[in-house]
Amino acid sequence: MQIEAPPIDKHYEKPEGERRGLLIVHTGDGKGKSTAAFGLALRAFGRTHVHGKLVKIFQFMKVPSARFGEHRIFEQLGLPIEGLGDGFSWKSQDLEHSAQLARDGWLKARAAILGGEYFMVTLDELTYPLIYGWLPLDDVLQTLRERPRHVHVVITGRRCPPEIIELADTVTEMTLVKHAFKAGIPAQRGIED
Repeated sequence: MQIEAPPIDKHYEKPEGERRGLLIVHTGDGKGKSTAAFGLALRAFGRTHVHGKLVKIFQFMKVPSARFGEHRIFEQLGLPIEGLGDGFSWKSQDLEHSAQLARDGWLKARAAILGGEYFMVTLDELTYPLIYGWLPLDDVLQTLRERPRHVHVVITGRRCPPEIIELADTVTEMTLVKHAFKAGIPAQRGIED
């Protein structure tokens, strides 16, 4: 490990642009995309709900009845999270039904984004219905471009389409360095729900 001195000078100038809603993307093959998005949602919820601003999370691959750790705590906090899908595609009994759920879910998410009542809308695992061809990319791009200026949108999932990355304000690519699953260790409850 290389030891370095802590910085003592500010490394940036204060931006002079206006505050506005951001489009934030968490993509890549590494772990932490949804976790990062949920952290942002919690931060926004904690800061804004006292001022009447709302935060909503849509999960495109999770079933509406999902009861993972995030669902349990968000329910206790009053932060709405909604499953829109029927689980992983390889578990689906009917991929056309899965595609229809994604299309129906997109209509809900689109209305939440364009309606303007939300401070932040999180679209967890949106990239999968896009890359499977279940959702029209052009409609998603148009919605993101036309959203009210104060609405922040967070998108997660592997292989985010380059058109969304180009439009985004902030993009983080999670890189897989090492994963316990590849070493034969099963998913751990509370870590990889």
